Amino acid sequence: MTGRGAWVAYVGPFRFPWGEPGSRRVFGLAQSIAATGTDVVVVSGESGPTTPAAVTGTSGSGTVWHVGAGERPAGGANVVSKAFQMVVGLGERTVRWLDEQPSRPSCVVVYGGGAQYMARVGRWCRRNGVAVVADVVEWYAPHQLPGGALGPPHLSAKLALHHYYPRCQGVIAISSLLEHHYRGRGRRVLRVPPTLDVLDVKTGGQAIRAEVSPLNVVYFGTPGRKDLLTPIIRAADAVARTTRLTLSVYGPSIEQVRGLLGDAQLPPSVRVPGRVPQQDVEEIVREADFSILVRPSERFTHAGFPTKFVESMACGTPVIANLTSDIGQYLKDGRQGLVCVDHSSDEIQRVLRRAAVLPRPQREEMRLAARVTAESFFDYRRFADPLAAFLGSLPGRR
Repeated sequence: MTGRGAWVAYVGPFRFPWGEPGSRRVFGLAQSIAATGTDVVVVSGESGPTTPAAVTGTSGSGTVWHVGAGERPAGGANVVSKAFQMVVGLGERTVRWLDEQPSRPSCVVVYGGGAQYMARVGRWCRRNGVAVVADVVEWYAPHQLPGGALGPPHLSAKLALHHYYPRCQGVIAISSLLEHHYRGRGRRVLRVPPTLDVLDVKTGGQAIRAEVSPLNVVYFGTPGRKDLLTPIIRAADAVARTTRLTLSVYGPSIEQVRGLLGDAQLPPSVRVPGRVPQQDVEEIVREADFSILVRPSERFTHAGFPTKFVESMACGTPVIANLTSDIGQYLKDGRQGLVCVDHSSDEIQRVLRRAAVLPRPQREEMRLAARVTAESFFDYRRFADPLAAFLGSLPGRR
């Protein structure tokens, strides 16, 4: 397919189209670009498919294709070979794939990979006169990555953020913090929050139909890196002693959750189903009364933007959250959900008690407002024209 017309390469060592939060980010942006007639080839880190295959679920005159460059180590590889491929050799296979194509892309969008990956892809783009764009979604704190401040992953991420991304022709930033940072470095920047096909997401679940039932709150995520699950569990336990409430925790195992609680037994009100396939998340969130998201107010939480916030709003499920990143632009207290003024367990208790006594009509209004907000701000179609104009304005674009 790469022999006909203009096309954009969207590259990185991520899994696609499922497998990690970044998968949804990449697919949403690729859909936006394709919606205005430009084909997009997502070159992921997986080993296949070996030739571009069309991705289902796209609409518009352009097509999203997927091919695997094999940047991710094979499952049976030993530790040394994995480390070599992910640190020393990262980016080689992507560049090789780009070289093999009969025509050059109009631009290359890079998601993840760190400094080594960005350096290799950037050199290829300069050599071939192709504009390169960094899709920047994180500003990692040292404790979020293996090895801490002096570990190779953090040093690589830091070098990419400070050296390689500011040298790209453009930056797509997921948050206002990142937008302002790279504008200050003189870059062309377009801010795009997490997006998805909101119109394809079903709304309405059991929660909106139930007359009398326990308050059903769900949490999705990986606690410890960003989210504060411990105060959520403690708050839910305290509220459940006097109010009918169930907190379902998806993502971590029972052992991991117990470890957060000092190896104590789980409270009766807390369920830990563990990890579920990404494809099942939508139905689970849709059936809940609220999703909950609480994070510390630090630079890394203000730089990113939680995909699960967008997913919950798209399902019409109100969100309980404190206002990190740009969440406050979309979550108004009592409108699309409920706002915690801080991330303490006492504050979460207060908000959960408030949620438990909300009359059904108000909860239904919140569900409707959440969905309307998602359609207005997070649907991939909303960013089709802005992305086309942004990518078309880049110097060096073919």
